Amino acid sequence: MLIYNDIFSWEGFGGKLRLGSGKCRLRIFDLKKGKGKGLDYIRPIIAVVSDISESNISIKSCSGHIATKVTREFNIDPSRMLYVEYYPAVMYGEKDEKLIPERYDAIEFAWHEDKAIKPKWRTLKPPLVDLIIKLMED
Repeated sequence: MLIYNDIFSWEGFGGKLRLGSGKCRLRIFDLKKGKGKGLDYIRPIIAVVSDISESNISIKSCSGHIATKVTREFNIDPSRMLYVEYYPAVMYGEKDEKLIPERYDAIEFAWHEDKAIKPKWRTLKPPLVDLIIKLMED
């Protein structure tokens, strides 16, 4: 079940200079609140972030800041959350004849004093990516 779907802001680093601050699209799904009875998930909270044109910094460069703020603002146990970056398909070339396909990357963090550090990216594969695509379409 979708529990949040909106533009999400983060402060980043740099104090008053607000370096690394930005915005992204954030969708949070809670699989425990789904329809009917199903599987018990190790990570029932799925946070899907994606870049937006209004932000001057990418989600990839600030993944730790975003994940840290998401867990704090929504009171999520980081060990129960799957953090996913979504990149939509992009056409390019003179006549838009070339395609970079859409991609879903899961990021694993080490957590130190409630802060997400040392991100490690991995491309999601079926059946997990199929579940996330279905959640985002509903």
